[in-house]
Amino acid sequence: MNVNKIASRPSLKSDLIQVDAHTVKQEEYEDLPELTEEMLSRAKVNKGGRPLSSNPRKLISLRLPSDVIELWKATGPGWQTRMAEQLSKIR
Repeated sequence: MNVNKIASRPSLKSDLIQVDAHTVKQEEYEDLPELTEEMLSRAKVNKGGRPLSSNPRKLISLRLPSDVIELWKATGPGWQTRMAEQLSKIR
């Protein structure tokens, strides 16, 4: 990673100053539909994040010889997943 390069956030491609300056007028409220009990009963709260796994992973501590770890790392990104797949075949 280039240390001298300044990281910038991706642009929303929106004029946030104009959005912040906007005040909602009464006629804009009239365009909104009235919320009904039926609408609220269909509402779903989306908390975001990853979906829950049916088989979640558990954190353990495992000491392995350095050469074994280096051999797995040399196989490239995703080596932990490949190691877990090999271990699961032992069953």
